[in-house]
Amino acid sequence: MSAAKAGDTVRIHYTGRLTDGSQFDSSIGRDPLEFELGAGQIIPGLEQEILGMVVGTASTVTIPFAEAYGPRQDDAVQVVQRSAIPPHIQLDLGGQIQAVSEDGNALVLTVVALTDEDVTLDANHPLAGKDLIFDVELLEIL
Repeated sequence: MSAAKAGDTVRIHYTGRLTDGSQFDSSIGRDPLEFELGAGQIIPGLEQEILGMVVGTASTVTIPFAEAYGPRQDDAVQVVQRSAIPPHIQLDLGGQIQAVSEDGNALVLTVVALTDEDVTLDANHPLAGKDLIFDVELLEIL
């Protein structure tokens, strides 16, 4: 059997956990994840683990945050006045809202604090700054 290499389209099953053992995502019970190796469609650390795998093999890998979603950025947390947010936008602690950055990219912001006057929004990815553990199985090379 051949090993997975850059440019291959592959299908995997995976389960992602934090170092405390809590699961944050899994493809088990769903369609496998399909992507092209080397195209930057998944986090770099997981992609590196899959390179060289043979169909039918499974592994567990711990990915340091720098090879996953990067470090938390303190400057990605902003306090804005409630009046700056359109009134039809639902604001719930822990909820997420979408915005558009100055360069036109979509941003997902998490509401981390609420007062009557202000809203604190966090643009960090929820997994930023966290080491991740993945159980991954290479199902197919297309």
